[in-house]
Amino acid sequence: MTSQPNNQDRQVRIAAFEWLSEQVKIHGDVLPRSLLAEGFVFKEKRIPLISPQGIFQPKHFARFPLTITTTTSGIYDDRYDQNDLLLYRYRGTNSQHRDNVGLRQAMIHRIPLIYLHSMIPGRYLAVWPVFVVGDDPRALTFTVAADDYIAVNNYKNDDLPVSYESVGEGRRMYVTASVKQRLHQRGFRERVIHAYHEQCAFCRLKHLELLDAAHIIPDGEPGGEPIVKNGVSLCKLHHAAFDRFLIGIRPDYTIEVREDILREKDGPMLVHGIQSMHQIKMALPRNSNMWPNAELLERRYEKFKLAC
Repeated sequence: MTSQPNNQDRQVRIAAFEWLSEQVKIHGDVLPRSLLAEGFVFKEKRIPLISPQGIFQPKHFARFPLTITTTTSGIYDDRYDQNDLLLYRYRGTNSQHRDNVGLRQAMIHRIPLIYLHSMIPGRYLAVWPVFVVGDDPRALTFTVAADDYIAVNNYKNDDLPVSYESVGEGRRMYVTASVKQRLHQRGFRERVIHAYHEQCAFCRLKHLELLDAAHIIPDGEPGGEPIVKNGVSLCKLHHAAFDRFLIGIRPDYTIEVREDILREKDGPMLVHGIQSMHQIKMALPRNSNMWPNAELLERRYEKFKLAC
């Protein structure tokens, strides 16, 4: 028997979208699993957004899956095709498993879903809405496309979501490419900050909201790959100073402040925030395989010396 959308299912999704929007404002768009597992309250009952299964449908309230998840250590090889669309693996090999049937029905009825992509163990990038737009039983995969606020607003206004096929090619390419780029950027940030135990490598600040992953060699240049050995966890102040060559890192991991900055007199922030970093060793990951690549640091340090 084919499930049909109902008003309660719609209300659950709208509540989930609104709750996620609020959490992203507070925590950023990479959320801890504990928060997603706790979820939100709907009609005096708590609804989580994640479970051990990759395809999750809340009990009693939703007729279709609410979230789909890709984990860093999962058994499924979710990946992207040449059009940046997600190829999401079936649960198991039985196309008639209830989770697979649920996603197929979500495709038929154009039901918006939430996609959770694990950046590192325990932290997930939340993307919504996404739609199942294809089903390939032979490859055991669904094709999943991201959409944007237009589809969410249509859904809230009790209209059918804009079908993925009906949007212009420009918007389609923009939405799908932007989601993949977010995954690329957030993944680099999470891996680098995690390697440095969620602290600034210069000042040891531990407030996650104030930490960035700085590239040693910028993205787009030769050697500028988004890997931990080309990154340093820095607070926002030291990230800006590093990017603008106020501060450099020698290949032996010693921090060096530009000479003209050392001579300046501009209050306690300059003294304690930047000048005091001069000639001290940066903090390094405990795993030496994740230390900054010395050759990349040398290339960067040569540019720093030219700025002095």
